[in-house]
Amino acid sequence: MRDPLSVFTDAFTSFLFGKVETTRLPVRTSTGQAQAVYLPTAAPGLGDSGVIIGREVYSGKGYIYDPFQLYGQQLPAPHWLVLGESGNGKSALEKTYVLRQLRFRDRQVVVLDAQGEDGVGEWNLVAQELGITPIRLDPMTALDGGIRLNPLDPAITTTGQLALLRTIIEVAMGHGLDERSGFALKVAHAYVNETILDRQPVLTDIVDQLRHPEAESAEAMNVDIDDVRAWGLDVALVLDRLVDGDLRGMFDGPTTVGIDLDAPLIVFDLSHIDRNSIAMPILMAIVGVWLEHTWIRPDRKKRIFLVEEAWHIINSPFVAQLFQRLLKFGRRLGLSFVAVVHHLSDVVDGAAAREAAAILKMASTRTIYAQKADEARATGRVLGLPRWAVEIIPTLTPGIAVWDVNGNVQVVKHLVTEAERPLVFTDRAMTESSGPALPEDVQAAEWEAEQRAALIERRQLDESSESTVA
Repeated sequence: MRDPLSVFTDAFTSFLFGKVETTRLPVRTSTGQAQAVYLPTAAPGLGDSGVIIGREVYSGKGYIYDPFQLYGQQLPAPHWLVLGESGNGKSALEKTYVLRQLRFRDRQVVVLDAQGEDGVGEWNLVAQELGITPIRLDPMTALDGGIRLNPLDPAITTTGQLALLRTIIEVAMGHGLDERSGFALKVAHAYVNETILDRQPVLTDIVDQLRHPEAESAEAMNVDIDDVRAWGLDVALVLDRLVDGDLRGMFDGPTTVGIDLDAPLIVFDLSHIDRNSIAMPILMAIVGVWLEHTWIRPDRKKRIFLVEEAWHIINSPFVAQLFQRLLKFGRRLGLSFVAVVHHLSDVVDGAAAREAAAILKMASTRTIYAQKADEARATGRVLGLPRWAVEIIPTLTPGIAVWDVNGNVQVVKHLVTEAERPLVFTDRAMTESSGPALPEDVQAAEWEAEQRAALIERRQLDESSESTVA
């Protein structure tokens, strides 16, 4: 029983300062009982319909993403940008994503595979698993039965053909065509299409017509025939590279028969092309327009167009403009464009900064793997990432990335199944003697198992030696 003085003191204190909080004795309990008091909280996910990517790091929930399911209310555009330095898991993510998407019957994927290993593109194993033969564009084999894509294929509209020819020339020249060169190209293309009816027109026909223009083309504009020939000379020299230069054979003949545009997966293997040469953006332009006019159709299929080394596209103003149109056009027909880039600075500081900004704006999904601190800060400014996400990007381990899906930012660990692991492994040249690399958690588990086995073996030896001594 409390003494009267303590009761009087507490009453007086309460009168002056209000009710005094009483001290409670600590309660000892277990975590199993306490979890009912401290309920778990986690950021909202993206729904439960689509392709599973992995696990959200902080909550442990499964992370499911599908641009076709999210398009509309949650996602204004189905396009996706993947960033990060080499060796952090971009390739594994892309390949497992495609394999999982193809389990849906209404999905179709085209991949521009610009990286190679062991003489083939890195998507070769995935293609083999699905029974697909990659379309390998190789100037060394083009003249000996290799794959050809004809920019003047009748499957491409006349307007598309002319736009493609202009893009090829502008990429190679590094500047836009002036009015006179553009006129010479237009009349040469029109004449070839009007006069060659018994076969597919080819680039050689355009080059010949540019060198030897018809008098009618000069008379139509009331200019001298020599002027028209001079206007088209630079254009002819650029196209001649595709006919008789280092890219000969790939584009100067009829399109190879047998290319299956209805296959679930179409892989363009560009690994035999020098990635740092002007040939790569030219190839990107040709393949992009060729696909636009022959592959994308209003048949209710959901299509994914995945481009490795996409800075070849976004860093060239003319190719970027072409793909920007493709993205706008394809969105109405169910096309999701996936661009894989190592560093955002390669794009935003390049020659096509304005076009790159427009393409980046269309990408409502951004996945960022580990980057150096300064690169992470620059990426965060351009993409508008929250501060906490920018701070953790340099600390991310392989397989873990920051996902920003139209403002829903989460940290996700990508999970690879045992069946997928042999198909997504892309650095065999560095680890040929040790076999496929395993994730850190699997390596740790195997190491612990080996240590336990060694410990058991030592104990057994000790026990046997003790019994022998006895």
